[in-house]
Amino acid sequence: MDIHQFLSNDYFLLTLTFGVYFLAKLVRKVFRLSLFNPILVSIAFLIVFLRLADIDYEVYRVSGSKIDFWLKPAVVALGVPLYKQLNSIRKDLLPIFMSQLVGCVVGVVSVVGIAHVMGASTEVVLSLAAKSVTTPIAMEVTRSVGGIPALTATIVVFVGIFGAIMGFHILRYGRIGKPSSQGISIGTASHAVGTSAAMERSMEHGAYASLGLTLNGIFTAILAPYVLHLMGFM
Repeated sequence: MDIHQFLSNDYFLLTLTFGVYFLAKLVRKVFRLSLFNPILVSIAFLIVFLRLADIDYEVYRVSGSKIDFWLKPAVVALGVPLYKQLNSIRKDLLPIFMSQLVGCVVGVVSVVGIAHVMGASTEVVLSLAAKSVTTPIAMEVTRSVGGIPALTATIVVFVGIFGAIMGFHILRYGRIGKPSSQGISIGTASHAVGTSAAMERSMEHGAYASLGLTLNGIFTAILAPYVLHLMGFM
């Protein structure tokens, strides 16, 4: 087996992916720098590695599909902290639903309005509407409104990483210190990537982030087409 075959091996690529991710987490913990987001560092490193090793993305994608299998049970597992905080959530049910409803509408209107004012084409504008929900929902919403799903998927990743890196800093500057408020804000704005960052803070942060992720996904899937229609883009 030559070096290229070894580097292209499924198990080597899997090991490399996990190794880079956990190393990035360790570096962030040691240096306490939010910029060392494990997902961002892993993406950057793997792109450079695949280019230097002359490995086609399709080869890596086959290896990555073994990780994809575990994403579904991982998402289901987000329900565990949610269940543990159920009593607290019940007490704040009305504020939670109202904040999610307003947050969903404001999120769609703001990004669509800014993109339109800055001269983006209608297709691009429609592709940005679902930026703050998890990728499968975002892509389906984009397909239904006539946008570009591939562009949406890319934007969703960047939004999630930005929220995971900057979200808690922005909330702190806004003097929002309550764990439930921080968690639901991060989950709503930064979907699964933000929820992962919230989980690292505490169980309460993670529970409310999971709730924000779920409710914002549902509201966006239902309301985004109507909001876009009212704004004259459909």
